[in-house]
Amino acid sequence: MKFIKSGGKTATGPADWFTGTVYIDGVQSPGDQSSLSCAHVRFTPGARTAWHTHPKGQTLYVTDGIGYVASRGGEVQEIRPGDVVIIEPNEEHWHGATPDRFMAHVALNEADDQGQVVTWLDHVTDDEYNVNPLQAWRVV
Repeated sequence: MKFIKSGGKTATGPADWFTGTVYIDGVQSPGDQSSLSCAHVRFTPGARTAWHTHPKGQTLYVTDGIGYVASRGGEVQEIRPGDVVIIEPNEEHWHGATPDRFMAHVALNEADDQGQVVTWLDHVTDDEYNVNPLQAWRVV
């Protein structure tokens, strides 16, 4: 067994990767003993990721608040505490808080053979973000 004491500090998510204010607490970075990356990410109301992919996929575990998640070309889905979202390898997607609520999740990713865990793409537009997920699935 190996025990690693917490020593990290909360970081603000960079504007190249996020719209709005996002706080990231790194839990685990890929290294010699594990290819796992883990972070607890907190989104302020209206904050969201840019479109991005993960070479080995991603698992999100929602811990707090209400948020959204969407795949490119798919419908926006609402996510709540206890929800688990499994994103396929190289699936273009985004996630973030709703306009009026905070949202937090634990994000788990596995690094590929080159140590890559994420590829960042373009920002989610206001039109892509502002789709009401409760109405999107009712469209006939």
